Amino acid sequence: MITFETQIFDEPELEFGDRHHHPDPRLGLFEAGPLQPFVGDVIKIGVVGSAKTVADTRKFLETVASGVDGMSEKHPNLHPAFPGLGNQSPYRCRFDIEEGATVTLSQSKLDKICKEPDHEKAVEMAVDEIVAELRGLDESGHRPHVAIVALPVRLIERVWSAKVDARSTTEKEDSSGSDAPNFRGMLKAKAMGLSFPIQIVWEDVVDEKALIPRKIKESSARQIQDVAGRSWNLLTTLYYKASGRIPWRRMRKEGEYTACYVGISFYREAGGQQLFTSAAQMFDERGRGFVLKGKRAYTESRGRHPYMTRDDARELVTNVLSAYKTHHKTLPARVIVLKTSRFKDEEAEGILEAMDAAGTELRDLVWVQESYSIKLLRDGNYPVLRGTFVDLGGKGLLYTNGSVPYYGTYPGQYDPRPLLLCPHSSCDSTVTQLAEEVFSLTKINWNSTQMNQRSPIPIRAARMVGEILKYVKDGQVESTDYRKYI
Repeated sequence: MITFETQIFDEPELEFGDRHHHPDPRLGLFEAGPLQPFVGDVIKIGVVGSAKTVADTRKFLETVASGVDGMSEKHPNLHPAFPGLGNQSPYRCRFDIEEGATVTLSQSKLDKICKEPDHEKAVEMAVDEIVAELRGLDESGHRPHVAIVALPVRLIERVWSAKVDARSTTEKEDSSGSDAPNFRGMLKAKAMGLSFPIQIVWEDVVDEKALIPRKIKESSARQIQDVAGRSWNLLTTLYYKASGRIPWRRMRKEGEYTACYVGISFYREAGGQQLFTSAAQMFDERGRGFVLKGKRAYTESRGRHPYMTRDDARELVTNVLSAYKTHHKTLPARVIVLKTSRFKDEEAEGILEAMDAAGTELRDLVWVQESYSIKLLRDGNYPVLRGTFVDLGGKGLLYTNGSVPYYGTYPGQYDPRPLLLCPHSSCDSTVTQLAEEVFSLTKINWNSTQMNQRSPIPIRAARMVGEILKYVKDGQVESTDYRKYI
């Protein structure tokens, strides 16, 4: 009989304004405001959409500004009220849509896109129309800090069907590799040159009576939240994108060394067959995202197990550390590299060489497996607790999803799946230390204020970056600003 050591990590604390800390992003913002306050009084928002979605977006923001009740009867911590944007504003500022900062897509243009039979052409037409309007907004006297692209249901139906119905292939392992036309990736790539980030919003976010077809909902694994939940999530991401200020960060432990977190992902260029290119996402302890595009990557067999060459891995990590030094005026004491495919020997050697050259004392390379067949069972009807960790003798099983005592329930639809953490032989930290750190990194997601995120931010961010970089054309300068990718 084999016995394994098991423990349950406490819910990680987050840091907000005035050095306040709390495990819940919503309550932390309500009590102390964002970690980094906005320098002005008003965040200016632009909106592009149909006449209805533009009007609905304006009405939604006006409604939530005065506060919204939560569905708090059964699970008050899971569905708290949104306090509004007055004196109790969680963001310590207002959000405003100026009269001249809205652009309406005409019915005739929408008709033309929706009637276009070719999937790829329909997506390109939609993207080009929206980007043209966004550029006009950028060049006007009403340039916003951030722009909402409010998609009407019929446009969602057309561009999402292009993704679902196209005869697409999907790469295994780590790539964001479907070759179906991806509206979001294409729009973000073409909008990268704008002076402001964009936020895509579906019509049912601003009008809960809007009906999204079941086929699209099921294929996007998307659930609409209550109004208060939508308010928390939308305004938090608008705050971050508009201001570049961090709403919260993971709470550092006493004596913790300065650290740089690197997520490595692989993506296939749009239209390419087996061409992989690597992308990295750097996160430092200030929470700032920094995007770097790597060189061409390779695969071990039949498109599986993507990896970088020794030279390219060394160059990528060298560039990450150089960017870190430019930002912090010093190098980190520790570098953590997270990857969802195994580290090939030459790849690990290249990464370690870059760290040696920079004088990095502490290094941790971790392969994070997201699909693993073993799962734990818990007495009773509820799934295992979020934060459950099992030391498998060098590797570690970590549940980043699961029942959350603070919520009083399991806030998921399906049985939670654990992550398998496989530290490289060069690691300085124990698998337990790494697991606790990875757990805390699941809470750095400024697109959501809920505490049951599955993947750590470096991996999730690197994957999102790949979905967009695959549409960046040769000669186009890619932005290093993470706000342009989420």
